[in-house]
Amino acid sequence: MRKKIIYYIKEIFIFLVVVTVLSNFISLYKSQELNDKPLRLNNIVLVGNKNYVIDNTKPILVHIWATWCPTCKLEAGNIERVSKYFNVLTIAVKSGSDNELKKYLDENHYSFNVVNDNDGTLSSEFNIGAYPTTFIYDKNKKLVFSDVGYTSTLGLFFRLWFVNLIEESF
Repeated sequence: MRKKIIYYIKEIFIFLVVVTVLSNFISLYKSQELNDKPLRLNNIVLVGNKNYVIDNTKPILVHIWATWCPTCKLEAGNIERVSKYFNVLTIAVKSGSDNELKKYLDENHYSFNVVNDNDGTLSSEFNIGAYPTTFIYDKNKKLVFSDVGYTSTLGLFFRLWFVNLIEESF
């Protein structure tokens, strides 16, 4: 019985490693077409008609997602946690009216900043091919990281911490 348990644990571990490696390769492949130019946003209107000014003294995470995307729903909690500690701007693509987005955010207890990209115009500037897609820009709005698909809270924290660390060193 003990040998069977060890066997299954080993098989599950190997499966998780293979899935992780495979998902990273897929993300890398999908990231090749993304816009890698500096972030051109400065001021933008959020859901709720609030004006958002991008802070040029800190890195920013730009997360592009949709309410109809299953992976985005899984990752939204990660974005919420990261937004409590770092500069985060999210862009909701073709996800309904401002009122529908506000309702979705309230129902799920999300407080991160959201831009409503109802027609997909803003997200097309990033060359988005799949959702969710996450970009991390340094304080000079230069792209440092991009990721397509699910990203863990730990992965997001580590990347943002690393960018902050590098910027504080210079």
